[in-house]
Amino acid sequence: MSNYLLKTMRVVASAALIAASVLALPAAQAQPSGITRTDLQRHDLSIPGREVVQVRVDFAPGAAFGRHSHPGEEIVNVLEGTLEYEIEGKPPVTLKAGDVLFIPAGTVHAAKNVGSVSGSELATYIVEKGKPLLTLKK
Repeated sequence: MSNYLLKTMRVVASAALIAASVLALPAAQAQPSGITRTDLQRHDLSIPGREVVQVRVDFAPGAAFGRHSHPGEEIVNVLEGTLEYEIEGKPPVTLKAGDVLFIPAGTVHAAKNVGSVSGSELATYIVEKGKPLLTLKK
């Protein structure tokens, strides 16, 4: 390989690493203490401009994820523990393992582990491609 090609490859690789770090920064900042998000899968849908994203969210006892919204629908399946969801305009709802919840697109909501043990959910998002998965609200 020529020196020019090697230098070009190094510059491209460095730029990719910097871009990945910058893109990961907002997600890291949005993650509160006691919350662990594990990305499971992301796939394009047959509907143009839409994708499905699945994430496992683990909550330490007492941990809360503040008010936020998504650019599409969220389907929650509680895997373990007791989680309370506050959905704008509705009374809070408490769910246990096996319970499910539908959150309409753009709806502001929050979640908290109200139990004394760890809690977790499988969150499935049907969202617009190219938009941030999560927008924090005040």
